[in-house]
Amino acid sequence: MTTSRREFLDRLAASGIALGALPFASGVFPDALEAQPAAQGEWDTKWPAKLTGKVRAVYDVPEVDSGYGIWRSSVWASQYAETMRVPVTETSTALVLRHNGIVLAMQQSFWDKYGIGKAHGVMHPMTGQATNRNPGLMGVADGVPEPFASFAIPQFIARGGVVLACNLALQMDVAGMIQKTDGVSEAEATRLARSLMIPGVILQPSGVFAAILAQHAGAARYVHSN
Repeated sequence: MTTSRREFLDRLAASGIALGALPFASGVFPDALEAQPAAQGEWDTKWPAKLTGKVRAVYDVPEVDSGYGIWRSSVWASQYAETMRVPVTETSTALVLRHNGIVLAMQQSFWDKYGIGKAHGVMHPMTGQATNRNPGLMGVADGVPEPFASFAIPQFIARGGVVLACNLALQMDVAGMIQKTDGVSEAEATRLARSLMIPGVILQPSGVFAAILAQHAGAARYVHSN
């Protein structure tokens, strides 16, 4: 583990991010969570209603970066609550996965089939070793201890976080890879790409659109997380 990685993890561990402060019960995965691709050209633009906290932030994650962007989107709430002496329930977060970071929105089966870890030079966030595991899905079984294991995308969504995926990146990078590798039509590649998104991730026309809509909804604190 590099010094910078170690320092980053040490700062997180020492900053009151014991996720006991966050409203989450380990292992809770709401049955209603489903990937939400656009249907017949329509987009889900009602998700801003889920940002109910008085303090709202949008985290823009355009790179994989060993999953650190995802972790940061969970860390700030407990830090803010502890420092500003407000309930953590008064914070809301939107996480935008776009550009190269779009692969973080995909299920592990996609990573396994298409060798995403190697293609993107992904490193295990704790060991610094090469891995083909999606950092956004890593847990204790993957060698990620608490509280970091509770930062995974499904848990983030279960706590009330909103995860948004860029359709432009999904089409170009994910569907494009599927079409080229599997020799299927563009329409079939698009269908497969959407079906392989992590349940609960909401597809948007673009990552920039998602970030702007989040800010329009009151997430005035924009964080470029890579």
